[in-house]
Amino acid sequence: MLLDIIKQFAAEGRSCFTAADLQPLTGSSFDALRLALGRLRKKGEIAMPQRGFYVILRPEYRSLGCLPAEQFIPDLMAHLGERYYVGLLSAAEYHGAAHHRPQVFQVIVTAPRRSILCGKVKVDFAVRKNLSDIPVQTRNTPTGMICYSSSEATALDMVGYVKQCGGFDNVATVLSELAEKMKADMLLEVARLSPISCLQRLGYLLELVGAEELAQPLAEHIDALNPVRVALLPSQGNSGGEFDPRWRLFINISVEVDT
Repeated sequence: MLLDIIKQFAAEGRSCFTAADLQPLTGSSFDALRLALGRLRKKGEIAMPQRGFYVILRPEYRSLGCLPAEQFIPDLMAHLGERYYVGLLSAAEYHGAAHHRPQVFQVIVTAPRRSILCGKVKVDFAVRKNLSDIPVQTRNTPTGMICYSSSEATALDMVGYVKQCGGFDNVATVLSELAEKMKADMLLEVARLSPISCLQRLGYLLELVGAEELAQPLAEHIDALNPVRVALLPSQGNSGGEFDPRWRLFINISVEVDT
């Protein structure tokens, strides 16, 4: 009976559900329902990326052990009552600028959240407290619609979370492709929502990859702010690096772009 209800959900186009959705339809106690759902998980009929939140595994995703992240993240975030957008390398891929396909699906939220590992699918979360101010776009997925950061916001987020994006070499490489989708006026809008140090580092990288039409307006904006000097790689400090006066930046590591 339970499997029949879940199959009916799938026939209606639903890919996700909660135990609370099922309880009034089965009349079972929550304890009995959880045990029954556990048996269906073992059979590969469903998966549970978050406690109490389940996804229906169509045959083509049985080997994955979960739905692709983009197919359940919008429903999961709605279930949790959290705002989100897909960001970092996952957003860059949506913009056609993923040099290598990301191994982890990256989502921006407003407060720290533990990673999700469901089958072979992993979702990592990063934090942006002013998330609601960040420009986003939407795209269709097989199960609905998902939000992801604009190309300009993606660039700034990558610089802010450079370690999660594979280091400066990889960020610069992705920027060399992402810059083609960025607009200077939109970049300045997002820049006003971002830490100045991120602007300094992004400006240097944009100059490095030859995106001068984006770098120049950003340089003028930074010059007007007159920020303190910072290091390109903060963990290594300001010593040992050549100072770049345009960006007020100590270039304490060498950045190479993979072409």
